[in-house]
Amino acid sequence: MAAEETGNGRLLAISDLHVAYAENRAVVEDLRPRSDGDWLLVAGDVGERIADVEWALGLLKERFATVAWVPGNHELWTTPGDPEQLRGEERYRRLVQICRRLGVLTPEDPYPVWTGAGGPATVVPLFLLYDYTFRPPRTTREQALARAYESGVVCTDEFLLHPHPYPSREAWCRARLRESEARLDDRDPGLPTVLVNHFPLLREPTEVLRHQPLAQWCGTEHTADWHLRYRAAAVVYGHLHIPRTTWHDGVRFEEVSLGYPRERRPHHRQGRVLRQILPERRAA
Repeated sequence: MAAEETGNGRLLAISDLHVAYAENRAVVEDLRPRSDGDWLLVAGDVGERIADVEWALGLLKERFATVAWVPGNHELWTTPGDPEQLRGEERYRRLVQICRRLGVLTPEDPYPVWTGAGGPATVVPLFLLYDYTFRPPRTTREQALARAYESGVVCTDEFLLHPHPYPSREAWCRARLRESEARLDDRDPGLPTVLVNHFPLLREPTEVLRHQPLAQWCGTEHTADWHLRYRAAAVVYGHLHIPRTTWHDGVRFEEVSLGYPRERRPHHRQGRVLRQILPERRAA
């Protein structure tokens, strides 16, 4: 299988490209692999318009041996400026259709196995959404949302991310969790995994958010043990726009976002925007 011919390459990752910004679009245009065997994991929020997502993923697939994409919340927005006014599940399936035409892997495809340095490991693209369980302790969903609206800190998803045909984003999240669990339980248990999701699988990474009400739009408590349950060698996520490496239960978590131009970090300005996932880079 061509997607598994990794050679001596690296498993790399990035997220939150937000290519509607000219500065970010230029960054994407400059992304290059170091070797013919490099893979790239794109952990969501490429852009809001379907045409922008198609442009970016098509360009990256021309350069990297294998590209795997998972949706962020921004890809699922239905914005007034997008000629394609698809909503919810239909919008997601349209993006999957485009990826398949481009040769980009998605959460709907068979999981590829990374056999290069640091492997073998099953690469697991996930689409899980959130269910508001990252809310403050001892509060209901309704109370947490009311406090968010009172403080003026409300995720744009509430207005642009439509769950159709599901009755709510929580219901869509539950359906995705069931489907993902079934597929993960059916994988080769002898191999470790690299779990790739737009949202963090744990609540802990959200504790550094400046505006804590936003945490409720950042994941689900249901995945709190997935890094252990599915033998993760690494967990890749974005969404928070706080790129960093943390360790939880001995498992490495990599937040790999590029973010908005105003958020550019020193290592981004120095041209280091791709995070190496495998082989693991050891501190000097």
